Amino acid sequence: MFGFFDKKRKQKKQETFQKMLPHQEMGEVSESYQETIVHLKNVFKDDDPIEFREISAGRHKPIRVCFVFCDGLADASLIDDFLIRPLMQIDESTLEKLTADTLLSNVLQINSAKKTGNLNEIIENITYGDTLLVAEGIGQPILFSTKSFPARAVSEPEGEKILSGPREGFTEVMMTNLAMVRRKLRTEKLKMRYYKLGKQTNTQLCIAYLDGIADPEIVRELYRRLDNIDIDGILDANYINELIRDDVWSPFRSTGYTERPDVVAAKLLEGRIAVFVDGTPVVLTLPYLFIENFQSNEDYYLSFYYTTFTRGLRILGFFLTILVPAIYIAIVAYHQEMLPAPLLISIATERQGVPLPAALEAMIMLIVFEILRETALRMQTNVGQALSIVGALVVGQAAVEAKLIAAPMIIIVAMSGITSLLVPKMNAPILILRFGILLLASCLGFLGVTVGVAFLLAHVLGLQSFGVWQLSSGRKLHFQSIKDTVIRAPWRKMILRPEQLAKNDVRQKGHQEGQQ
Repeated sequence: MFGFFDKKRKQKKQETFQKMLPHQEMGEVSESYQETIVHLKNVFKDDDPIEFREISAGRHKPIRVCFVFCDGLADASLIDDFLIRPLMQIDESTLEKLTADTLLSNVLQINSAKKTGNLNEIIENITYGDTLLVAEGIGQPILFSTKSFPARAVSEPEGEKILSGPREGFTEVMMTNLAMVRRKLRTEKLKMRYYKLGKQTNTQLCIAYLDGIADPEIVRELYRRLDNIDIDGILDANYINELIRDDVWSPFRSTGYTERPDVVAAKLLEGRIAVFVDGTPVVLTLPYLFIENFQSNEDYYLSFYYTTFTRGLRILGFFLTILVPAIYIAIVAYHQEMLPAPLLISIATERQGVPLPAALEAMIMLIVFEILRETALRMQTNVGQALSIVGALVVGQAAVEAKLIAAPMIIIVAMSGITSLLVPKMNAPILILRFGILLLASCLGFLGVTVGVAFLLAHVLGLQSFGVWQLSSGRKLHFQSIKDTVIRAPWRKMILRPEQLAKNDVRQKGHQEGQQ
């Protein structure tokens, strides 16, 4: 019932929005040259980058031609060499029988062109770098692809640097990103479908997947969620991530993200879907499995022995970073009998003269550590590194000497902070879980730690991503279902795709029937 009212309210909102639009933006442009130019100049009034370049083609009976394009987004040399110059040199016999089809087939030699009279389509294309040709006597205007975006060069992503493997990363130009993925997956099964979002920005998206491998139900669910998005603008992939995610209030992600073409290609081969957003180098991948939080791009370019060991370290680091401060506080405040006598005496000696309770002491030091880390991230690379190291040493040493903080607390906070760097994909969940479990331990001791871990496991076990359980390994537990989880098996043993992702893969179905 509530869904019905939500639908009616959204429909009424869309109708109200359509009424607010100028009437001219919902129709077709006139086939009259003069009316079309006047119409477009009214639409782009007070928009100086939009250029109207008018010329006369022919000598004896010249016709008026106007090019409309956005300065800075359209390639000026392309317009001059392949649009304006051929029209200036057109012969009289061709000019007498000039039509839109004649222009496209015999006169203008350009890669992509189409006839259109739809005003919304014209506005979207001009503001995206295309050029509109309006000429007397040819009927509908013609749009030419003349995009020329300013873009940075392809380089290795700063946040995903690796020791071994490809060094290329995505840029802010979506077509460049699509080309890099297409180069790695040269198959007709790779499908790329465009989509637009944002009432004001008209941001272009591209949904990519491998036909016959990706689950069609998940593809349909993605389009359903995208259709429900009602927003003025999309400026980054995280806008979409928050709007299509499964559990809005969960600190854990339900979609993956990367800036590397090799990672996107690998995810597509496993049966996932990639969402490209124009204007950002970040690409979303879905569905998202919980184990991906502990996987690294480099895992597949190094020895499987080394990869298995380091992946285990990352999982251990996650538990250490959220539990070490809480366990220390639980022992010091409630369960001193668990410590050997020499260690207990040493800690008690260090805590002599410290005015703050251990729990408050831990809270303050963790907040100070986060302040130093955030400051280092926001500053220049060299200055930030120096600030984080020197700041931590100076602040820690001064606090211990002033008897504001006990020395063991510095060790605990340092261990918790360092281990958090092992799993950079989980910075937000770690921050929330660390303080949450620490608060429970401060109130209840080890019982609070146990309660916190129990709630964490219950929450993670209930996480879904587009209908896929994030911790599920398939219907039956066998080697192929765990070959790329906590361990990373050799390539010759990694035969099947993840069962919960590639349900339609023929090879996958054959293996399942064999198992049964």
